[in-house]
Amino acid sequence: MSQEVRGVVAPGKNEPVRIETIVIPAPGPGEAVVQIQACGVCHTDLHYKQGGISDDFPFLLGHEAAGIVEAVGEGVHDVAPGDFVILNWRAVCGQCRACLRGRPWYCFNTHNAQQKMTLASTGQELSPALGIGAFAEKTLVAAGQCTKVDPRAEAAVAGLLGCGVMAGTGAAINTGNVGRGDSVAVIGCGGVGDAAIAGARLAGAAKIIAVDIDDRKLQTAQKLGATHTVNSQQVDPVAAVRELTSGFGVDVVIEAVGRPETYQQAFYARDLAGTVVLVGVPTPQMKLELPLLDVFGRGGALKSSWYGDCLPSRDFPMLIDLHLQGRLDLGAFVTETIALDDVEKAFERMHHGDVLRSVVVL
Repeated sequence: MSQEVRGVVAPGKNEPVRIETIVIPAPGPGEAVVQIQACGVCHTDLHYKQGGISDDFPFLLGHEAAGIVEAVGEGVHDVAPGDFVILNWRAVCGQCRACLRGRPWYCFNTHNAQQKMTLASTGQELSPALGIGAFAEKTLVAAGQCTKVDPRAEAAVAGLLGCGVMAGTGAAINTGNVGRGDSVAVIGCGGVGDAAIAGARLAGAAKIIAVDIDDRKLQTAQKLGATHTVNSQQVDPVAAVRELTSGFGVDVVIEAVGRPETYQQAFYARDLAGTVVLVGVPTPQMKLELPLLDVFGRGGALKSSWYGDCLPSRDFPMLIDLHLQGRLDLGAFVTETIALDDVEKAFERMHHGDVLRSVVVL
């Protein structure tokens, strides 16, 4: 049976979000209805609101979420009603060329719920952000988007693994292959950059250099594991990173901004045969220019990190366990908890750089 719940909808490009009554269908084959307990306010939701991802308005926003499975459809076996889950936007298919080659974290055919949620007032179909739509009391997803984790974790922190924290920690651990004793620089210390710092610390990096233009963010980066900080508005970040590494540069640079100028800084701040990981998301108009001889001559690897190259079924439970052991402070990423009605204000605070993460708690 379908049901009606409250949700945050972006009606049109750059229009203020509003609370709407939405219709959640009963789960069909391979689908699940999840009662949302908490959902982080991510920059990606703001990009949807601004029309920066697509023009398939109206959007049901929210995707960085945790909650309880309420019901499942036919053929669902991995999760059951009552399970505490983190939602993900990489529901691997198991059949594409990446999955069949044993690389499901590159799955090219991730799937979402087949049925559509709709506006109760008009019947208009909603486009759920990243196939999730979790700024709502309940949402409909593909069952593969539900990853069961230890229910002892608080939903307000667990849900952050659904996007930003996973993207950052995965950029360090999975994509960057940071290892014991490595030196690492992270350019851009927002939520994803700070998660990369926490991931580098988990991996055993000996030196972790945080680079940003905001001293407040650099202070937070130190709390999450940075051993050194560089304010790139005050000094040349490449020269500063080299000075901190005996003139060589670091083994791994994680670029968490997504701009050509910061990518160039990352490229030249690494040691010979070092690795650059791009996890910041650029806009379609951005172009990068590098001397091809430098690309050849410096060697190493230039990588992009999609969702931290994560496999949710592997990585979410592991990171929750580390959190419960006190080795990964997910609570440090939560600046404030808010209600559904406060999402528009949270976007404004995000603009001003006043929060690391606002989290909607239902």
